[in-house]
Amino acid sequence: MDLLNTLVEKGLRRELPTREEALAVLATSDDELLDVVAAAGKVRRQWFGRRVKLNYLINMKSGLCPEDCSYCSQRLGSKAEILKYTWLKPDEATKVAAAGVAGGAKRVCLVASGRGPTDRDIDRVSRTIEAIKEQNEEVEVCACLGLLSNGQAERLRAAGADAYNHNLNTSEGTYGDITTTHTYADRVDTVRQAREGGLSPCSGLIAGMGESDADLVDVVFALRELDPDSVPVNFLIPMEGTPLAKEWNLTPQRCLRILAMTRFVCPDVEVRLAGGREVHLRSMQPLALNLVNSIFLGDYLTSEGQAGQADLDMIADAGFEVEGAGSATLPEHRAGGCGSVCGDAETAAGSGCGPAGERCGHDGVPAAAGSEPVPGAEPAAPAGGADVLASRPGLVSVRRRGAGTELAPNA
Repeated sequence: MDLLNTLVEKGLRRELPTREEALAVLATSDDELLDVVAAAGKVRRQWFGRRVKLNYLINMKSGLCPEDCSYCSQRLGSKAEILKYTWLKPDEATKVAAAGVAGGAKRVCLVASGRGPTDRDIDRVSRTIEAIKEQNEEVEVCACLGLLSNGQAERLRAAGADAYNHNLNTSEGTYGDITTTHTYADRVDTVRQAREGGLSPCSGLIAGMGESDADLVDVVFALRELDPDSVPVNFLIPMEGTPLAKEWNLTPQRCLRILAMTRFVCPDVEVRLAGGREVHLRSMQPLALNLVNSIFLGDYLTSEGQAGQADLDMIADAGFEVEGAGSATLPEHRAGGCGSVCGDAETAAGSGCGPAGERCGHDGVPAAAGSEPVPGAEPAAPAGGADVLASRPGLVSVRRRGAGTELAPNA
């Protein structure tokens, strides 16, 4: 296919595709899907070989958020029956982090619900970062605390943070339909503040919120322009008790096309398969490893992921290898970001922060197999109708272990 040959050549040169080419990837048929995966896989292997970076989420403070992000189970007015607790103490967070590192995680992502951190919150998180680094000197630490104020990124960096995550989530044109308590521009400003403060910027998206193909291309092109070191791709987890609980639009095939399009547009950055992969990709998760070079290990913020050992088995069975602490994540020409051990100018973190529709945006949903949307149009309803949709919520499990509980974390 001429389109795919062109996209591979551009990806190997780090050249930006046209919008029309990106839209065309999303419009390919299921019959062409393996060709799309193979083409994007060539670009992924050029820059990242067969390594898979593992990231581990810690929900530092769960629920009770004043923001109204429609996808989030921790939002203002959420009726989702999630865990709710205030800030973890440094020793509690360090214990959870140790489980993730023991499971193979190279990066620990510290996430807290809320509009943004107060100075006291920065002090609290800084103590936690220092405690984690004391026990695991080589581990990367990413913070995801909401909108940053002047000087806060620098303080996190001084405490040892390597990266900061703040997702754009969706296109600028549709952002107001998803959130009203802050703006798209606020999010862009925080990503820029993170970079200027010496942190590796991490910013991604949530697919499956009812957006069009044009919206998906808009947000991925906006991310390319922002140039974060890592781009988490979340697939909406429609949690009961949130406004988007009925948005079951994704299929495994559409998820793979979205990931491929992201890889073609952002060929040499850490593309992370984030929240919602188990719910929407299901048995096709291993195929996604040909497109992404990073995943979250174990559970997310408020929802459960598959067993950590199952993640490791999946990586090995698919012919990939877990990226070690001594390996550089990013290609040499991006050496300013978190490479192996983020030492100097660092990373972008986790992002997407993880879970099912959380503040950092972890949720998503693609359109149905055999009913592909016209580029720029709203996605079609999934094949199978209401009976199929009614069966999907059983795929979502609220997290009841790990941070904020007495039970061991999943790692």
